[in-house]
Amino acid sequence: MKKAIVVGCGSYMDSGYGCPGEWRCLKAAAMGDGKFAEPTQVIGFVKCECPGRATAPNVGMTIKATGMKPDAIYMSSCMAGAKPDCPYATAEEKAQYIQDKTGIPVIIGTHEYK
Repeated sequence: MKKAIVVGCGSYMDSGYGCPGEWRCLKAAAMGDGKFAEPTQVIGFVKCECPGRATAPNVGMTIKATGMKPDAIYMSSCMAGAKPDCPYATAEEKAQYIQDKTGIPVIIGTHEYK
């Protein structure tokens, strides 16, 4: 089974917008729905905190703490389609930064659930 880390928007999580690292991303991974091509084990859920500088190091610490390297890192749908947009970087810029720092492919979005 593939392994993944999901990165979620801390602002959305903390503001109660329905994304506390919640069931939609986890369900999509378990079912192989949305951006997950097959059922996937989520080995970590990292909260992106504004302005986002610590996100890549926190992903690295998650990998170290779990002792497992993910096959991919997924930026949650709340990060991919945030409204209002993140004032610090686009989803594409964040994904590229994380991928450059970790060497692990980053996929933007997790699910299509409403």
